[in-house]
This record gives sequence, C-alpha cells and structure tokens, in this order.
Amino acid sequence: MESADFRSEETPLVVENSPIQSRRKHTRDVHILSSAFLLIFLAYGAAQNLETSLNTEDDLGTISLGILYLSFTFFSLVASPVVRALGSKNALLLGTTGYWLFIAANLKPTWYTMVPASLYMGFAASIIWVGQGTYLTSTARSHARDDNLHEGTVIGHFNGEFWGMFACHQFIGNLVSLAMLRDGTGGSTSGTTYLFSVFLISMTLGTILMCFLHKRDGKGEEDPQSSSLSFYASLLSVSKSIITPLFDVRMLLIIPLMAYSGLQQAFVWAVYTKYIVTPTLGVSGVGGAMAVYGAFDAVVSIMQIQVVCIIIFNTVCTIS
Repeated sequence: MESADFRSEETPLVVENSPIQSRRKHTRDVHILSSAFLLIFLAYGAAQNLETSLNTEDDLGTISLGILYLSFTFFSLVASPVVRALGSKNALLLGTTGYWLFIAANLKPTWYTMVPASLYMGFAASIIWVGQGTYLTSTARSHARDDNLHEGTVIGHFNGEFWGMFACHQFIGNLVSLAMLRDGTGGSTSGTTYLFSVFLISMTLGTILMCFLHKRDGKGEEDPQSSSLSFYASLLSVSKSIITPLFDVRMLLIIPLMAYSGLQQAFVWAVYTKYIVTPTLGVSGVGGAMAVYGAFDAVVSIMQIQVVCIIIFNTVCTIS
C-alpha cells in the first residue's frame, strides 16, 4: 500500500510534450508568424505603393525600388547558406531590420538615406523569405510527425493560413494610408511623417511578435565542426543550384512567366501609382486605389487556392 502511494507521489502532475501541447505549440507558431508578416508587410506594401509618388525629386523613389530589387535578386543567391548558419528564427528577426530601416529612411528621404537602406533591405528580404519558408515547413513537418498526420496535407494547411493572412496586407495597409492622407496631407511633410511613424510602429509590433516563435532547427545544438562543414557545403551547392536549372527545359519555359510577373508588379507598384492614380486622385488616392487592388488580389488568391485543391483532390482520387 505504501509502495503504491509512493509511486503515485512520483507521478508528475503535468506530462511534458503531450500531443495536445505539441499541437498547440505548432499552430501557435503559425499564428504568430502569419500575424507578424501581416503587421510588417501592411506597412511595407503601402509604403512601396507611395514611393514613386512621394519621392519624385530626381526619381529617388523609382531608383530606390530598382536598387532594392536588384539587391534582392543578388542576395537571394546566397540566402540559403546564410539562413542555415543563423537558424530560421534568427534569420526572420534579422530580416525585419531591413524593412524597419527602409521605412525609417522614408522619414527623411535623401540619396544618403534611401540608397543604403534599399541595398540593405534587398539583403534582408532574401533572408526573411528563405527563413519564412524554412520555418513554416519545419513547423508543418514537426506537427505532422507528432500527430501522425500526412505531411503534405499539414504543409498545405499551414501555407494556406499564412498566405491567406499575407494576402490581406495590401488591403489593410492601403486603408491605413487612405485614412491618414485623405484630408489632403499627402503632399505635406507632416502628413507623410505621421503615416510612416505609424508604419514603424506596425513594423516594431511585428518584430516583437517574432521573438515569441519557438526555435525549430535546433540551432546551437549541433557540433560546431559539422555546422562549419555544412555551411561550406552549402556555399558549393549554391553554384550548382544556379547552373543546374538552366539545363531543365521546364525551368526555361517558366522563366518568361516569372519575368512577366515581375514586370506586372513593377507596373502596378511604381508606374500605375505615379502616372495614373496620382494625377487623377492625388497622393491620398493611392491608398484607396491600391486597397481595392489588394482586396481583389486576396479574393482571387483564395479562389485560386480552392481551384488548385480541387485539382489535386481529383487527381489523387483518379490515381487511387
């Protein structure tokens, strides 16, 4: 009788790493990641739409965006080994600093502030997006493994939540822009200062949210020698990853689609806002026009996801 009581006393009151706790941890991280990206990109997306309309002197806004995306393209080639060395959570936190500095530079837009901020943001953007994909996939795989679920299904669900929230950033951010500039302060320094200050607050909240993410890749638990070897091996694999797709016919055929998508986005964010919306509605009207654009973008994105799911479901049923 005493031994039974002793065993009952030794039994822990809380079982660590229970399936319910594990499930909540994974879904919690997806909620945090999605909300953080929404807060960060609602500010950046709206600021990007205003860039060519506000910073018109010597085409500073247009040139800044060009430098930003050229830098983004270059640093994307080496982003993977950098994220692997830092860990996905640390990469996400580092990536937010580039967006924060870019918004801060718009408080006093000059060549000495915008050009360095654009260069650094290109690096930060490559880091944050590789880190996002790595972190979200790692979270989905852990959730599938702990709950004995199909990995592809969980990855699809987690990506659906993330991209569903992310698609709302253009709508929400441009509504904020419309609300703060609708009194005709779009061309004044005080009006844009208040707007970019609000964007900085949103960026800061998103960065703070990311601090509550769990580490997913066991960074710091690996042997330093193996980590060093994996880093250098990643550097060597970068060249292969760049050259190999060029011999794949499918990749060559999809390059024109990528180029068209990039040109379309450049037209909407830079040319359409500067030469069509601003002369017609003024700077304050850019927020309203792009909010409508963002709303339809989100709706159509959801419709496309549903169509893709139906196609995948029918394909699986046919095969089975």
